[in-house]
Amino acid sequence: MNFSEALRSTRGEMDTHVPEGWMQGRAAFGGLVAALVYQAIEEQSEGAPLRSLTVSFVAPTSQGALSRRAEVLRRGSSVTQIEGRAVQGEQVVAAALASFGRARESSISVAFPSAPSFTAPEDCQAFPDIEGLTPEFARHFDYRIAQGALPYSGISDTRFGGWVRFRDCNDEVTINHLLALIDAWPPAVLQMLSKLAPASSLTWTLEVMEPLSQCRAGDWWQYLAEIEQADDGYAVIQAKIWDADGNPVALSRQTVTVFG
Repeated sequence: MNFSEALRSTRGEMDTHVPEGWMQGRAAFGGLVAALVYQAIEEQSEGAPLRSLTVSFVAPTSQGALSRRAEVLRRGSSVTQIEGRAVQGEQVVAAALASFGRARESSISVAFPSAPSFTAPEDCQAFPDIEGLTPEFARHFDYRIAQGALPYSGISDTRFGGWVRFRDCNDEVTINHLLALIDAWPPAVLQMLSKLAPASSLTWTLEVMEPLSQCRAGDWWQYLAEIEQADDGYAVIQAKIWDADGNPVALSRQTVTVFG
């Protein structure tokens, strides 16, 4: 089941499931989990543009049944705040807070940073598919490294990124697709390790630029992450995302746990 099919099959339902083919070790792919929670939140947004989404990955999400909850905390004249949760059994596995805001007049305008001058995707290194090492979910994506190196390369570079697209999904891009495209990348800190060690997202905040790009999920998207700080088994990573034409798409910031 591809990404769009997984979301379409559960639209409008609070009880859903995590399908086969989307695991990363013992937990489901965080981008899919975040999208499933956001889908429930978005249905109560009344069409206002998303400005910020913060997700906490509380516990590993398993394949199978998943219950979602969404509650409007406040609906103001321009800003609406909605909380969402994903639950398996009695355990909350993910919690999210979304802020939707309608445009208002302002004299402040600061440009998004320009897209990097990446080498063309066809000239960049592709992620290998290594049995027993490549996460199951990663087979839904095509990655090309233009900055940094493969995980566990033992390099000192704190910047990591390149090009990414869906292999099996070419719908017009939505916030849900962006959540998957952005989270599909391994944490940038993994390239600094010289031996295998797990890492996982603890918290993740995404700020979305409006209007949303009109590109499709199967088009190339540019991603560049930088490790801002790492110590005590945790790393703070910020990233920027552009479409293939260099149009700004989103800002991302994650706190990652590193077991190595």
